[in-house]
Amino acid sequence: MAKRREFISTAAALMASSVLPLPVAAQTYPARPIKYICPWPAGGSTDVVMRSLAEAAGRHLGQAIIVENRPGAGGTLGALDLVNAKPDGYTVAQLPHGVFRLPHMQKVAFDTLKDFTWIACLTGYTFGLVVQAESPFKTIKDLVDYARLNPGKLSYGSTGVGTSPHLAVEEFAQRADIKLNHIPFKGNAENMQALMGGHIASASDATGWGPHVESGKLRLLATYGSKRTKRWPQTPTLDELGYQTVSDSPFGVCGPKGMEPAVTRAIHDAFRKAIAEPSVLAIFDKYDQSVIYMNTEQYTKFARESFAAERATIERLGMLNKDG
Repeated sequence: MAKRREFISTAAALMASSVLPLPVAAQTYPARPIKYICPWPAGGSTDVVMRSLAEAAGRHLGQAIIVENRPGAGGTLGALDLVNAKPDGYTVAQLPHGVFRLPHMQKVAFDTLKDFTWIACLTGYTFGLVVQAESPFKTIKDLVDYARLNPGKLSYGSTGVGTSPHLAVEEFAQRADIKLNHIPFKGNAENMQALMGGHIASASDATGWGPHVESGKLRLLATYGSKRTKRWPQTPTLDELGYQTVSDSPFGVCGPKGMEPAVTRAIHDAFRKAIAEPSVLAIFDKYDQSVIYMNTEQYTKFARESFAAERATIERLGMLNKDG
C-alpha cells in the first residue's frame, strides 16, 4: 500500500511538472504601455504606417503602444535599442532591411541572426525614383543617357547608406553601367525636402513622395517592385525596363532575443489582428503598401535567408567589408 501511494505521488508530481504554469510576467503581460521604435523621422511614410499599426494592435492588447522615433544610422538605431532592452515585451521595433546588409558593409554593434526575436512580418514598401516636375528627365532612359555622358554628376537622395532605396539604385546603376552621386538623409521627410528644394536631382524612397506625385510637383520615373503598382499603373518597374532590380523590403515588429514565447505570441496575435483592421488597410493603401504577413517561425526563416542573400548582393556591388 505504501509503495502504491508512493507511485501515485510520484506520478502526480511528474504530471504537474509537465504542465508548468507560465512565468508571472507572461501571465500579466501587458501591464503597462509598450514602446514601438520607429527608426525613421516623424512624419515620414513609415512613421505614419507604424502609428496606425500601433494604435490598432494596442486595442487588441488592452495597452497603449507608443511609437518612439529614432532616426539615423540607416534605420538601425532601433536595432541597437533592442540589443540593450530587456526581453520583457515592453520594447519592440521595426527592423528595416538594412539590418540584413549593413553587417556585410561595415562593423555594427548587433548580430542580426542572434540578437533579435522576429515576432511578425506585416507589410512592405513600394519604392520609386522621383524627380521634380520641371526636370528634363521624363523617363529612366533620359536619366541613364545623361548619367552616361556625365559620370558621377547626377545626384540622388536616399534614406541612408545601406538602406533599400540606396542599394536598389546602386544595383540599377551597376546594371545600367552608370555612376551616380549618392546623398544620404535620415529619412523620407529630409529626402523630400532636399528634392523639392532643388538640392538633389532625384530621390529614391518609399511612397512618401506619393502626394507630391499626385499634386504634380514630382514625376515618378520608375518603381522597384516585381510588378507595376495599383496606384501608378502607368509607371514602369526597373525590372521590366531590363535592369533586373526588384525591392520591397518586408517589415513588421521585432523584439530583443530571449523573449518568453507567451509574450511573443501575445504581440504577434495583436499585430496579426491589426493588419486586418480597415483603418490600417486604408493607410497601407494610401502608401501603396500591401499586407506581407509572416508568423514568428516564417519571419525568422526569412531573416536567415535575407541575411545570406544580401551578402551576395553587397559582394556583387563591390561593397563587401573585407575586414568584417
